Amino acid sequence: MTSGVLQISLDQPFQDQKPGTSGLRKSSRQFETPHYLESFIEAILRTVPGIAGGTLVVGGDGRYGNRRAIDVIARMAAAHGVARIITTTGGILSTPAASNLIRQHQATAGIILSASHNPGGPDGDFGVKVNGANGGPAPESLTDAIYACSKQLNGYRIWDAVTVPLDQPGQQQIGALQVQVIDGVDDYITLMQKLFDFDRISDLLRGDYPIAFDAMHAVTGPYAKRLLEGLLGAPAGSVRNGTPLEDFGGGHPDPNLTYAHELADLLLHGDGFRFGAACDGDGDRNMILGQRCFVNPSDSLAVLTANATLVPGYSEGLAGVARSMPTSAAADVVAQQLGIPCFETPTGWKFFGNLLDAGRITLCGEESFGTGSNHIREKDGLWAVLFWLNILASRREPVSQIMAEHWSRYGRHYYSRHDYEAIASDAAHGLYDRVKTMQPALVGQAFGGRSIATADDFAYTDPVDGSLTSGQGLRLLLDDGSRVVLRLSGTGTQGATLRVYLESYVPPSGNLAQDPQQALGALITAIDGLAEIKARTGMDRPTVIT
Repeated sequence: MTSGVLQISLDQPFQDQKPGTSGLRKSSRQFETPHYLESFIEAILRTVPGIAGGTLVVGGDGRYGNRRAIDVIARMAAAHGVARIITTTGGILSTPAASNLIRQHQATAGIILSASHNPGGPDGDFGVKVNGANGGPAPESLTDAIYACSKQLNGYRIWDAVTVPLDQPGQQQIGALQVQVIDGVDDYITLMQKLFDFDRISDLLRGDYPIAFDAMHAVTGPYAKRLLEGLLGAPAGSVRNGTPLEDFGGGHPDPNLTYAHELADLLLHGDGFRFGAACDGDGDRNMILGQRCFVNPSDSLAVLTANATLVPGYSEGLAGVARSMPTSAAADVVAQQLGIPCFETPTGWKFFGNLLDAGRITLCGEESFGTGSNHIREKDGLWAVLFWLNILASRREPVSQIMAEHWSRYGRHYYSRHDYEAIASDAAHGLYDRVKTMQPALVGQAFGGRSIATADDFAYTDPVDGSLTSGQGLRLLLDDGSRVVLRLSGTGTQGATLRVYLESYVPPSGNLAQDPQQALGALITAIDGLAEIKARTGMDRPTVIT
């Protein structure tokens, strides 16, 4: 045995450590089960190529368990021959900033400690995600291998008791491992300054242009304070809930109209602010608001695509754009007019990563409040906020006017997502499997005043590596271009979440001023009747409507 290294035996391996689309997410209590966290980290360190002698970037969103996990990872990395760990003051590191550090330091991999938008605290959730050397989420082949390893472990190696000091930048040795603690914000700001016109944005924010940014007591607080209030000159207090807390202040750090309702009320029902935005627990999601105007995430991607050349980092135009399948086709229409390709991928940022690495696209986004570009290999909440501010500083028009002009040129995709959360798993799968079985017989049937042209389970052949991904969501494509999609989410930790995506396209000559829920009313009624959502879930209404 190497001096300082302990070999810990397991009575039996854990069988439930299968990562989802964004890593392994479980309750905080589960991760506190003896040997649970250590077993998953052991599987990572045994499986990821190039670990011995390599560099790991490690950090998280500051939730309960973050510091303990960083200590465990450092001690285990030392026992596995890792040469260097780069972590951050307080262990606070947003997911997009982690992606940047991995790429900048040519790290072997990154381990990001977050359950994203899930609640935190002792009674909340925790998560561990692996990112590859390109800075993006590990491919399924690697996460499958990690899972297979976890099921066969008979023990793990860890350095004897040591604590990594995270309160200020510095260096520490654990055996041959160098632990480097850096300021987690500096490198990210440097990257943003290369992409955006800070002088022009500052001129906007220092004028009569009050904004409100809600960090939701999560990871983006320190970044937003330094960027918006520091460098760009927004008034003190523009960043709300800016101190990361282990339980996110008891809130749900998901930037949507339900969980960020205080910010939404300020913008949608008052006139005190011109622009509002929020980011989620680990900083990769964003919600954009204008004065009395909510920007649907699908529309946000389309607007960024249409206005990209106003931003210095994208002034030469875009190679292409991509969206996840459940995201509305608003970006498709813009891409067609710009003469650039638009790709429809499964949900999961790793699919965008292949296209970005191959130079096939420049911008990408998901309806679940995530947008990004080729600057990193993750979605990036604050990047999207700065992109919008750069557009607003260039056009000097209200958000509502930018949206109205966009729809008048490209048409409007009325769009909404209805989430039914924490459904009993058997009920959720029963509903889903029943609709899947019905699909072949649905073609040609009447549905919401239209007829069903196609009914399928979405599959995707990756144009870069040729891999096939199937079973991605049940689609009902209607004869007028409208559609309804059903998916079961794999990112929750309790029960199942049914997501219903509804979309109706109205051309520029149509009625562009409807309330989305009313415009989609016939589709909402039709899918409830077909899938028996209320009857099978026992829920009269969705948990969240976006």
